[in-house]
Amino acid sequence: MNIILKNLKLLEQKCKKIKLVLTDVDGVLTDGGMYYSEHGEIMKKFNTRDGMGVELLSKQKIKTIIITRENSKIVKSRGKKIKVFKTYVGVLHKELVLDDICKKLSLTSNNIAYVGDDINDYEIMKKCGLACSPNNCIKKIKSISDYVCENNGGDGVLREVADLILSFHTN
Repeated sequence: MNIILKNLKLLEQKCKKIKLVLTDVDGVLTDGGMYYSEHGEIMKKFNTRDGMGVELLSKQKIKTIIITRENSKIVKSRGKKIKVFKTYVGVLHKELVLDDICKKLSLTSNNIAYVGDDINDYEIMKKCGLACSPNNCIKKIKSISDYVCENNGGDGVLREVADLILSFHTN
């Protein structure tokens, strides 16, 4: 078996175990740009395909949770609009909420996928069963990712991850 097929089989095994998807926001659900006025953050651009990704996952009983370092009303609003299970904002050490999430949802970390792009995602990504990242993430994150998306942050990364996971859940 060649290395590509071997890695695909491992990816399939990991995807089949997923019951929850955790995602970062800036650099994953957005292109990482932040728009500010003298009154603070005023805009973020999200991709509508990611909202459909959350819906498709939900139809297969796979929940989605947003975890972000930013304390953003915009992120809370987006989470509510696309009906994620929960939105955590202002989380400096994302890996510290993982045990609590596992306990509350009766899951192990092997049942969780995480989508991240930068150094503050590194520790939690190492602990989750499936680590995914946008194509334009930093090298350190790419090096631990089980799956690197074709899309860049803000261009439907979460939808791409949802499609990947669901492709193995429906087979």
